[in-house]
Amino acid sequence: HVQLVESGGDSVRAGGSLRLSCTASRDLHGRYCMGWFRRTPSLEREGVALLDVSGHDDYADSVKGRFIISIDSANNTLYLQMNTLKPEDTAMYYCAADHPTPAGLCPGVERVADLGHSGPGTQVTVS
Repeated sequence: HVQLVESGGDSVRAGGSLRLSCTASRDLHGRYCMGWFRRTPSLEREGVALLDVSGHDDYADSVKGRFIISIDSANNTLYLQMNTLKPEDTAMYYCAADHPTPAGLCPGVERVADLGHSGPGTQVTVS
């Protein structure tokens, strides 16, 4: 079982930046599909970023060019660098992880919220 804990959420002005962190209870690099999703104030879930087992990243169109997902495997920590934040980025942000398929495939970024393990979330508010 993988335990995930997010941190770094805050209230910021539009145009600002934040870096979210997700500390995992074990080394996920190269073994798990990892990503970030968010739940908006209207309770809609949206996959935001995905990092697959090969290290390839993918992003929702709404954040492409502004957000960057990365991993520090030495510290079992997944990051989400968020730049040029907009009010519509306001949401609870969750990191998620799960094993790939037997063929080594990860789901698309739109399905990050369906990964089997996720943390309690961290709130981001942009005004």
